[in-house]
Amino acid sequence: MSPEPLPIQRLALTTTDGLSLRAEMALPQGGAEAATAAAVLCHPHPLHGGNMFAPVPDGLFRALPAAGLAALRFNFRGVDGSDGSHDYGQGERLDVDAAIARLSDEVGVEIPLITASWSFGADVSLATGPDRLGGWLCVAPPLRIIDPSEMVAAADERPCRLLVPEHDQFMAPDAATQTTAEWTNTELAVIEQADHFVAGKLGWIADQTIDFARSL
Repeated sequence: MSPEPLPIQRLALTTTDGLSLRAEMALPQGGAEAATAAAVLCHPHPLHGGNMFAPVPDGLFRALPAAGLAALRFNFRGVDGSDGSHDYGQGERLDVDAAIARLSDEVGVEIPLITASWSFGADVSLATGPDRLGGWLCVAPPLRIIDPSEMVAAADERPCRLLVPEHDQFMAPDAATQTTAEWTNTELAVIEQADHFVAGKLGWIADQTIDFARSL
């Protein structure tokens, strides 16, 4: 028999500029005290239908708690119940910060906490870096929604793992390697036989995310 689904806690995050964001949190069996790591999940582009139920954040939200990780997903400002309006990757950085702060409050400061983000969410997360964050796991980052020169991860000692689809329509592995060649403590892994939408690769992405979080 498959394990019973873990309960989902529905939350409202508050950003430093006063917005309320719709969010959900799932904890491993045993609750926050049993978590060995934690991940904030950031969704793809809001102007192209992205929200916290998109395939990558949804798949990770289901897989990570079963592996002992706490997971928090949220809707960026202006998306499906979250206050505000789309801000082209600028105000959204505050949304990521709010999610990191809330998840840290839940699990404490002793365990690793990462962002695990897809597409638009990956670029936004790379541009945020509160002290509590242990590292960045990014799936199909476009590396152009936000200028890479503004990305905290580019010059930070904390680890960054980029998972780039072999046939990505927006940032292919060779281009991503060139863009991040001078970045500090960054590794790139190719998602073989996949495009930007990573169909059929969620299990591999979950394994990479769990491995990255546990390595910190």
